[in-house]
Amino acid sequence: MRAWETLDTVETAEGRMELRRRGARDFVITVAGRVLMSSMAHLTEVAVAEIACGEVAGRESPRVLIGGLGMGFTLRAALDALPRTGRVVVAEINEAVVRWCRGPLAPLTDRATMDFRSKIVLEDVAKVIAGAGKQPFDAIILDLYEGPRRATQGREDPFYGPMALERTRKALTPGGILAVWSEEPDAAFEKRLRTGGFKVERCKPGKGGPRHSVYLARPHKVR
Repeated sequence: MRAWETLDTVETAEGRMELRRRGARDFVITVAGRVLMSSMAHLTEVAVAEIACGEVAGRESPRVLIGGLGMGFTLRAALDALPRTGRVVVAEINEAVVRWCRGPLAPLTDRATMDFRSKIVLEDVAKVIAGAGKQPFDAIILDLYEGPRRATQGREDPFYGPMALERTRKALTPGGILAVWSEEPDAAFEKRLRTGGFKVERCKPGKGGPRHSVYLARPHKVR
């Protein structure tokens, strides 16, 4: 078994973030020694984009927002599911992640970040959602590290709290969809979605493995 090679390191508020490689196509991104994502396991990251984009792919020029670039697998899946007229905006706060996806990770996703339909912005996705205004999105996909977690998030959470979900609902076009990757099921998050005017569906792609889930939320009323 080959040893892991550290390709790059950057300091973040959560600790040291590293890109590591083993062999030609095995990569992990770690923060403070914890594995955040791996090129060997990305089934739900692909599924969250496939499902959301599949619902809006038939629209004339679908606009999709992805929160979190990760290793680019979600972006690749979104592009594959959308027509040539589709556009994908990816909000990523860490420049190093963008650099890695355009560098050593690029072959894993057929250079998704360089597709003419994609645009990467170095910005907090919560700010992009809040600023959607007259340019709402047909689908909003949140693929952020752990996803919703009751143990660490409160009502003021900028992504999964009630006010954040209200802003997200307003940033969707009629018939749009919110898709959220989650490390594990979260009943409190499901309740906030329903209270906030969404119809909620939770699915678990694949069989066995981690308890990763995909939440699909569709607005069903206007306040």
